[in-house]
Amino acid sequence: NHGRNKHGRGHVKRVRCVSTGKAIPKDKAVKRFVVRNIVETSALRDMKEASCIEGYQLPKIYIKNYYCIEAAIHQRVVRVRNRQARKIRTPPER
Repeated sequence: NHGRNKHGRGHVKRVRCVSTGKAIPKDKAVKRFVVRNIVETSALRDMKEASCIEGYQLPKIYIKNYYCIEAAIHQRVVRVRNRQARKIRTPPER
């Protein structure tokens, strides 16, 4: 499948790589969904002490990142695997 997940679609829109800015087909890109706090953990305690609202839950940032293959391998988002290991599709345990 040449590293794609297209299967009979003909053409797929392109997305921008977060790291390099390269335009890559959406089905070929490495996709990662990031859920993060707006404030880092070091400043979180200070914010809670300064807050006037009791039990206020800070909102989170939800981002879907797209990486081109080169950037994903370089930043170790994905790893290079041998021929037998490439066929394993189950995600690794957390």
